Amino acid sequence: MYILQADMDFPPLETADENGLLAIGGELSKNRLLSAYRKGIFPWYNEDDPVCWWSPDPRCVLFPDKLKVSKSMNSILRKQQFRFTMNGAFETVMRNCASVKRKEGDGTWIHEEIIEAYCEMYRSGFAVSAEAWEGNELAGGLYGIKLGNVFFGESMFSIKPNASKFAFISLLKSMLDIKLVDCQIRSEHLVSLGAEMIARKNFVGLLNKYA
Repeated sequence: MYILQADMDFPPLETADENGLLAIGGELSKNRLLSAYRKGIFPWYNEDDPVCWWSPDPRCVLFPDKLKVSKSMNSILRKQQFRFTMNGAFETVMRNCASVKRKEGDGTWIHEEIIEAYCEMYRSGFAVSAEAWEGNELAGGLYGIKLGNVFFGESMFSIKPNASKFAFISLLKSMLDIKLVDCQIRSEHLVSLGAEMIARKNFVGLLNKYA
């Protein structure tokens, strides 16, 4: 396994294992994270473990012009069941994402080191959150990284049914310059919104064009 050092770049993506694990080590500095995302790499690891860097093949993505909005979601959007904001509660969104119960079991990969790093990315203008509010209560949301015309989705949560979908759809309707959404790992939830799998080399080509 490739071990990153403080002054070392990432290895070629083709050296990732069958699960997409590319390297371990290094730190979550802003420059490291920006370099990773532009190359098609993202961090994902448990608390107390070394940083793990991933680049799966194939890659789950969503093209905004292929976004699927169900009749029920169109009704929610039309009736303005929720109120949408962007960057209205970034850290709160992250902490709610961290509290979501996962099928994989207890715990979360969104621990304090991750929260601190992405809040710094937010303060630097590279991270974005989207919120769905019901009255003054946060009902759902998501966060990710925006580079050029690409949005790299990281995590989402819902307290109220359909709130995260509302936030995601509203975000894409607000950021009309987005050409590609990186969904990282396939899930039925994302597929229901129009996500699809593409080869990693094609994904990297799109990053070179749009990020």
